[in-house]
Amino acid sequence: MATWSLLLCFCLCLCSFASTSCSQSQHEEEQRLAGGGYHVAAVKVDRRGRLLRADVAAAAAGSSLSAGDVQRLDVYASLETDTRLRVRITDDDHQRWEVPQDIIPRPAPEDIYLDDGVSSPPPRTRVLSSAGSDLVFTIHASPFRFTVSRRSTGDVLFDTSPNLVFKDRYLEVTSLLPAGRASLYGLGEQTKRTFRLRHNDTFTLWNADIAAANFDLNLYGSHPFYMDVRPPGTAHGVLLLSSNGMDVLYGGSYVTYKVIGGVLDFYFFAGPSPLAVVDQYTQLVGRPAPMPYWSFGFHQCRYGYVNVSDLKGVVAGYAMAKIPLEVMWTDIDYMDKFQDFTLNPVNFSFAELRPFVDRLHHNGQKYVVIIDPGISTDPTYGTFIRGMQQDIFLKRNGTNFLASVWPGDVYFPDFLNPRAAEFWAHEISRFRRAIPVDGLWIDMNELSNFLNPEPLNSLDDPPYRINNSGVHRPINNKTTPASALHYGGVTEYDAHNLFGLLESRATNRALLRDTGRRPFVLSRSTFVGSGRYTAHWTGDNDATWDDLRASINTMLSFGLFGVPMVGADICGFGKNTTEELCGRWIQLGAFYPFARDHSAIGTVRRELFLWPSVAASARKSLGLRYRLLPYIYTLMYEAHTTGAPIARPLFFSYPEDVTAYGVDTQFLLGHGVLVSPVLEQGATTVDAYFPSGRWFSIYDHSLAVDTRSGKRVTLPALADAPYVHVAGGSILPLQQSAMTTSKARRTPFHLLVALSEDGTAAGDLFLDDGESPEMGGRRSEFSLVKFSCVTWSDGMIRLRSQVVHNSYAPSRKLVISKVVLMGLRSPEPPKKLTVYANGAEVEENSVAGSRYHRGGLGVTHVDGLSLVVGEEFELKVVMSH
Repeated sequence: MATWSLLLCFCLCLCSFASTSCSQSQHEEEQRLAGGGYHVAAVKVDRRGRLLRADVAAAAAGSSLSAGDVQRLDVYASLETDTRLRVRITDDDHQRWEVPQDIIPRPAPEDIYLDDGVSSPPPRTRVLSSAGSDLVFTIHASPFRFTVSRRSTGDVLFDTSPNLVFKDRYLEVTSLLPAGRASLYGLGEQTKRTFRLRHNDTFTLWNADIAAANFDLNLYGSHPFYMDVRPPGTAHGVLLLSSNGMDVLYGGSYVTYKVIGGVLDFYFFAGPSPLAVVDQYTQLVGRPAPMPYWSFGFHQCRYGYVNVSDLKGVVAGYAMAKIPLEVMWTDIDYMDKFQDFTLNPVNFSFAELRPFVDRLHHNGQKYVVIIDPGISTDPTYGTFIRGMQQDIFLKRNGTNFLASVWPGDVYFPDFLNPRAAEFWAHEISRFRRAIPVDGLWIDMNELSNFLNPEPLNSLDDPPYRINNSGVHRPINNKTTPASALHYGGVTEYDAHNLFGLLESRATNRALLRDTGRRPFVLSRSTFVGSGRYTAHWTGDNDATWDDLRASINTMLSFGLFGVPMVGADICGFGKNTTEELCGRWIQLGAFYPFARDHSAIGTVRRELFLWPSVAASARKSLGLRYRLLPYIYTLMYEAHTTGAPIARPLFFSYPEDVTAYGVDTQFLLGHGVLVSPVLEQGATTVDAYFPSGRWFSIYDHSLAVDTRSGKRVTLPALADAPYVHVAGGSILPLQQSAMTTSKARRTPFHLLVALSEDGTAAGDLFLDDGESPEMGGRRSEFSLVKFSCVTWSDGMIRLRSQVVHNSYAPSRKLVISKVVLMGLRSPEPPKKLTVYANGAEVEENSVAGSRYHRGGLGVTHVDGLSLVVGEEFELKVVMSH
């Protein structure tokens, strides 16, 4: 208790400013809000031992410290699965706002009644556990608090303070953390200088149109989820499912939640591996949406393209430079008076734009445009007229709420209103009849408002001011006011952080209905579960080296949040880039899951073909990306089915490696590909960390590093590419590079086999048409092939494929024409390598490029093969000495 008393005093004197100085007025407000604590009045556990319900009462009702406290709380704990525990605390007498079931479907609390059989007084503690679960929930009676621990190790994962505060518009709870053992990741969206969360930091969750170039501020999305990784490599996750504004204070030895409404609805995910945590998390909030194959190509955009001729010139520039270009984008420039679903009649007329889009499609390329949620109130504007007729706009004070964005005065669709999604789908369909866009980019959906609405009631100025914009900015500033009303009487105060998710859902469903194909949506604003509907870019960054480096942290964080299709604006959005920065950025950005060059109006142009050195970097780096597309697309399938991020921190594959916990200047694509970019101006070297194992260069297939315990290596910086290494034990399916993904998909496959120390390797290949709505579902046609390689005691190597599923017809025509084996072990170079494909000897002249180097490790290329992807095969390599 003494520890908690000291901690509470420390927490209460913390200011929520990003700086470490305290505001006296904020301190006094927090003292006033602090409550008198609670005790358990009654508790019951169901017969299965998986549900617990407790009646919790205020300990000091009527005292000055507890003024405004909710007097009776309902505490509900449930082992919903063996790996997921829910703990929900709410007002026992009044219904409070919670994220609706139709937005994030989840099990509803089950009825478990407190009856006469309950002991009185209740026991000091009561435990909820199950033999099949590693999670143990313990409720402590007086004062009330709870702990969550791991059965297998006794490690305490969450340990709450007895000083719970539960008021109408202020909720506070603190949990202790083992400061020397816990490494936390997540709690976004913020631009951070490190991926691992730093001690004594505040994370404000209130969606805002604040440029991503601003570090340590609340940005476009809210994700109250963190992963905690502790030696020797066990991980767990914690989600507070709340759409209300909040501050989360992370002090190293504690984490404190200060929430301005709703309920405390915690979910704990047992792991114990990082991959298991995201699997369990996305089981609850929704699996990532499958992205179309073409979306993994390279995208080009700019705010400030002046007309269709400008777009044509950009496409031609990429073609002449022989740099792959998959998708052309257009920002708000294409609109008439910045109004959605319109075309500028002079610069982007239908007569010019439609043939341009048709030509893109003829070339196997795509076209995407931006739309904003604000609907202009121009009385002659058709979309506005139809919206008014259907009465789908957000309300305030009995009328449609008036805001101002790019078109001037606007109303916002209320996507909690079922009619709004229908209206949105109808407008998208009408527009696509004219311009058949392949995807939609939804921006400004925090919601952004160029005005600061005046307060209308107490909702607009709650008693606790979260650290909005790092200066406790009023929650109404530059957005929709908290007192605005949604369909069903829901206040913006409660639903503010949901808008981007709701618009993403409506846009995704509209495209699916209109096209019958897999939708591609890119949203700036996100919330828990947004990955079910949308990709995300990291927003308005700047062309600086700091922004370049920070992009990795944000990308990795969104992988944790279940949004694996993520990337930053390559070469920077704001400010003027330089040739060196742009060159280094495409070397990194070529390996973002979502790779788009985008820049702001008034800044220097930065298409990749404009500088010879940048063009060279683009050709090499994007060329490798396009070769890796089968591997990356297979990772998309893994993400869709298990939640696994496409881009991952090193500790996902090496959780026992404590050094890897702090690595955030490198990342993995899946398990097998390590990317080590140049992130500093004028750098001549790259400091890279290699976890234990073998690491082979993807460029020349040489063994770069072989380490048993992890190793830091200083490498000379490459001029035109990042370092990319393949982990021993991996089999990568590759194809040839091309100018578009559709052309690349028609080329033969290669297998890159990187043998581990024990001579084994494995990998997968997923194939489908890249655009069917389902990915690997019962109604979709797909092929899934597993590759495995073993080395026998006599040195013979056997590579086999197993066709797990094969309903995708083209897989029976596509062939593997080449296999590269890396890490062949032989005490001396063999006199001959004999290769057998399905029992038949391969011609000797097809076995080429064999070479051996230090430690007797070698690499060999087997060309001239014709192994059908959709048919099982066996390849044997016999060494003769």
